Amino acid sequence: MARRGAPPGSQTSLREANRARVIESLKRHGRLTQVELAGSTGLSPATVSNIVKELTASGLLHTSFTSRSGRRATLVSLSRQLGLVAGAHFSSRQLHIAIADVTRAIVTQSSLPLALDHRHDAELDRLSLLLGDMMESLGGQISDLLAVGLALPAPIDPRTGRVSTPGLLRGWEGIDVAAALTARIGRPVHVDSEANLGGLAEAREGSGREASSSVFIRVGHTISAGLIVGGDLFRGVNGKAGQIGHVTIDENGPICRCSNRGCLETYAGGPALLSLFPPGDGMQRLGDLLQAAEAGDGSSRRVIADAGRHIGIAAASLCNLFDPELIVVGGELAQAGEILMAPMRHSLERSALASAGGLPEIVGASFGEWAETRGAIAIALDHVTVDSQSMPITA
Repeated sequence: MARRGAPPGSQTSLREANRARVIESLKRHGRLTQVELAGSTGLSPATVSNIVKELTASGLLHTSFTSRSGRRATLVSLSRQLGLVAGAHFSSRQLHIAIADVTRAIVTQSSLPLALDHRHDAELDRLSLLLGDMMESLGGQISDLLAVGLALPAPIDPRTGRVSTPGLLRGWEGIDVAAALTARIGRPVHVDSEANLGGLAEAREGSGREASSSVFIRVGHTISAGLIVGGDLFRGVNGKAGQIGHVTIDENGPICRCSNRGCLETYAGGPALLSLFPPGDGMQRLGDLLQAAEAGDGSSRRVIADAGRHIGIAAASLCNLFDPELIVVGGELAQAGEILMAPMRHSLERSALASAGGLPEIVGASFGEWAETRGAIAIALDHVTVDSQSMPITA
């Protein structure tokens, strides 16, 4: 942040703007070498070197040495002493929580199962208690958190902070979730959909880091996608961009929870897959299906492969509209690996428009079931202000 009184265009104002660019780049990417910092900020290597020395001396930055392409390089990150942020992910059946420092290094994490159709009031109370317990275990308190990011299994309207589509997350509709959690913990809270935040994590520091544009397809109890352009999320007007689970596969198909017919979720979502097995087969959760498939059960492998084929057809339509460089597959069903992704590739080859550059590569998520939580940490950090003129705030 620029100091008050620095006239626009002055040398002091320019230096402060350059420092802010370095800090914002490190917030976004975590750790970078000085050469990478110069590339990401557009500043000269000499300018970056001077800023790094100055901010390291003030305690805002931390440097260490690494090796890149056989050469010694200076690795730069924000100082861990700046404080802590938290990320939480409510999926349909599980809650993940992690606390990290400003370099995105996880210092503690926890997870627990959730009942299906959980409600916002009880679960936000539980999350508040868990955050307090986790901070106490670190010798701090919840007021020490700089910000909290929260991922939910439904599209979130960026203008209101509420679930944007009725029927997709019963028990949470009509609620400003960020405001409700802030009222409980007294810290800034930022909310987005699980697919968006999973995609953000993979684009910032995972499988999609080198891609100019990517799609994160989350496949589990529900199906959704996050769209990344130039490292940033594309949400659409109402936050509904990427709702691939509600692409119509068969207009005369089963009724979906969104009230339409024949959506992708009614053929490839978790409940649809489990319903294909007789009640006595013990298929209660996706974990049971994955375990059976890994053990070589032919029926389980066929069910997952058929799901991959359906998802691939929907992904082909998404590619024809969005034209991404890369498709990253996450969510619980992604643990099936090539049983799921090989049929996806086959469907993509059959249905997507061909191009000279070839079709998007399909890869698994780097962070597995923690991708959405890491994305929640990233969005929390995006909203933390680091003042280049002040000493670090300790938690």
